[in-house]
Amino acid sequence: MSAATAALDGADAWRPAVNPWIIAITVTLATFMEVLDTSIANVALPHIAGSLSAGQDESTWVLTSYLVSNAIVLPLSGWLSSIMGRKNFYMSCVALFTVSSFMCGLAPNLATLIICRVLQGAGGGGLQPSEQAILADTFPPAKRGMAFAVYGMAVVTAPAIGPTLGGWITDNFTWRWIFFINIPVGIISILLTSRLIQDPPYFHRRKLSETKIDYIGLGFVALGLGTLQVVLDKGQREDWFESHFIITLSLISVVSLLFVIFWEWQHKDPIIDLHLFRDRTFGISNLLMFMLGFALLGSTLLLPLFSQTLLGYTAERAGLALMPGGFTIILLLPLVGFLLSRYSPRWLLLYGLSMLSFSLFHMTSFDLDIDFHTVALARVVQAAGMAFLFVPINTAAYAFLPREKNNAASGLMNLARNIGGSVGISLVTTMLDRRGQVHVTYLSHNLTDANPAFRSMLQGATRAIQAHGATATYATQQAYALIYATVQRQATMLAYIDDFRLLGFAILCMVPLVFLMKKSRPGGQMAVH
Repeated sequence: MSAATAALDGADAWRPAVNPWIIAITVTLATFMEVLDTSIANVALPHIAGSLSAGQDESTWVLTSYLVSNAIVLPLSGWLSSIMGRKNFYMSCVALFTVSSFMCGLAPNLATLIICRVLQGAGGGGLQPSEQAILADTFPPAKRGMAFAVYGMAVVTAPAIGPTLGGWITDNFTWRWIFFINIPVGIISILLTSRLIQDPPYFHRRKLSETKIDYIGLGFVALGLGTLQVVLDKGQREDWFESHFIITLSLISVVSLLFVIFWEWQHKDPIIDLHLFRDRTFGISNLLMFMLGFALLGSTLLLPLFSQTLLGYTAERAGLALMPGGFTIILLLPLVGFLLSRYSPRWLLLYGLSMLSFSLFHMTSFDLDIDFHTVALARVVQAAGMAFLFVPINTAAYAFLPREKNNAASGLMNLARNIGGSVGISLVTTMLDRRGQVHVTYLSHNLTDANPAFRSMLQGATRAIQAHGATATYATQQAYALIYATVQRQATMLAYIDDFRLLGFAILCMVPLVFLMKKSRPGGQMAVH
């Protein structure tokens, strides 16, 4: 017993040979590069399609292929690390991501680019879980909050910066440079990782020759998550369940994932350790991380789209409206890390969820006449809430887990955030389209001759057009078209409000779950009972 205790104390006392903050910056470098690539290619799709002689619909597979392979590798990263060694696995992922980025930039046709994006997504999928596990092992529980704050700066700000940076690069250079910029970052990351990072003594690498690989679990995980990601990414474009393609993939995904749950729970050496969900704090943390991805990526899509389609902003100006929010997160995350050393993560989560929900409800007051500062300020308020979520959620998730489970836990946490983001994007785009149609129908009921306001508007528009030399018939037609366009803009505005309201209610519903989490001491350490 004394020998076991001494070994445990030795493991707890282990610290890396270099300053842990240098390690935090090293892994954050690769995180920023990988998360940036999930959104940087979005605005370049028309350029990619034109350059490679591909259709607009075909070019969307450049995004889908990356998301699919990324989602498949995320939950497998813990298992792969246990076989390869975490440092070796991490360096392999950085190398694969860097080389495939170079190949993406050189791709001569769309098929080659999609294959390279699959490889890039596979490399990127292993980065975030490994980085979180490295941080969890490098820092003691009392300092994890600040470490995750540094990591969170990259994860939360990169999706907002991606479209703006991608648009600037595409406009001023060529779309190929959105991939080439990863190369120097990847090389620096590999060099620093090889010299600075080491696996802790309690990390036991399994021998592949002695490991019985769960091929059935591996196959169904890949099939289930891959088809799910395709459904979420292509659903709205294919009109969801009006498409036999979407119905088929949905059935395959549901059956595969249900089988995975049953199979992995019973398996002696599972690919994904679902038994981690026995800890209710870890399970609730995963749900909260899912909802954070849901709200973060859903609103990050809505705000630039709203600014460009209804307010007439350029892509650059829409990106600038999001930028103050990114700076707000960067400024607040160190404060959040400090507060975690003084207060329980649950109190910070309550504040973060309340503030994020309030900001989304505040966005329901938007109209077609708001100015740039109103949009930017709304994003700042939202960022003030999100900054208090990412770090406390991660800190709480690891508080009651054994250290050797950090890799498996980080894979599931990152999967929850990514799938949440995909669900959020799919839901808000679908609602935007469907609710817009509903509001057009409702508003059009008032466009009758019995409505004095409509008659007055029609007559005024007709006279204004006639004053520019148009015939009476043509002027009347144009007046009707002008009024209908106004109705469509108003209907779309109402659809955006519906989306913001939905996101606000979804986040507000998460508040009671915080009280179901186990109490932990400041710094995310396990409470003494």
